[in-house]
Amino acid sequence: MSARNSSTNKAAARERLREERERQAKKDRTRRQLVVAGSTVAILAIAGGVGFGVAQANKPSHWEAAKDAKTVTAPKHTSGENGTTVVIGKPEAKKTLELYEDSRCPICATFEQQVGGTIQKDVDAGKYKIQYVGATFIDNSDNGEGSKNALSALGAALDVSPEAFSAYKTALYSERNHPAESEDKFADDGVLLKIADSVDGLKGNAAFEKNVKDGTFDAWAMKMSATFDSSSVQGTPTLRMDGRTVTGAGSENAPLTAAEFTQAITKALAG
Repeated sequence: MSARNSSTNKAAARERLREERERQAKKDRTRRQLVVAGSTVAILAIAGGVGFGVAQANKPSHWEAAKDAKTVTAPKHTSGENGTTVVIGKPEAKKTLELYEDSRCPICATFEQQVGGTIQKDVDAGKYKIQYVGATFIDNSDNGEGSKNALSALGAALDVSPEAFSAYKTALYSERNHPAESEDKFADDGVLLKIADSVDGLKGNAAFEKNVKDGTFDAWAMKMSATFDSSSVQGTPTLRMDGRTVTGAGSENAPLTAAEFTQAITKALAG
């Protein structure tokens, strides 16, 4: 009896050991499956993160997207394809002076400070109209955004009125407000809006402020810039009338004093 019980106990012990081994083996399989699954999730997460990073890196910038925009909101008081024809002055004026400028251009600032008042008087008197063509090439030299942003803000001013546009352009180029070429201050909407506070029609104008902050005319600015790029103009400021460049006496550049400009424009109007 004792021997039988001993044999039975041993068999039972062996069975319990077998069952324990199977349970342990099942646990080990489950753990390995969880580890593999976790590793797969981690790999997929990393791959997804890399894919997202690559997608973000390849995503066009705001201004690149604006450049390629199919739908363009143009300011009021414009004409032509995408509203890139901007003419300021009395409709009855027979001649048109084309004016090519970049908002960050320091020579344009000098030109506007010295000659802008004379031009405004001539335009008000009906001697000629101004066709403005805005450029943004200075941004290309330092990956800036100020030329583009200021051009868009000028579009917002033009949407208010031609008078607001002209006054705002004068304010941007003023000695007080115009930054050094190396300073991309016009990229800041706050700077542009602060300057606008000095312009009648723009100060406290909620629609103007919204258009600047929302970038309503960003795509228009890029189309305007493309108009400049497609011209044969090599730099700013450049003046043209009747297809001929208006320059200072004995120079290939735009006249930078009121006296030089008056002499040059008188000749161009007669020509």
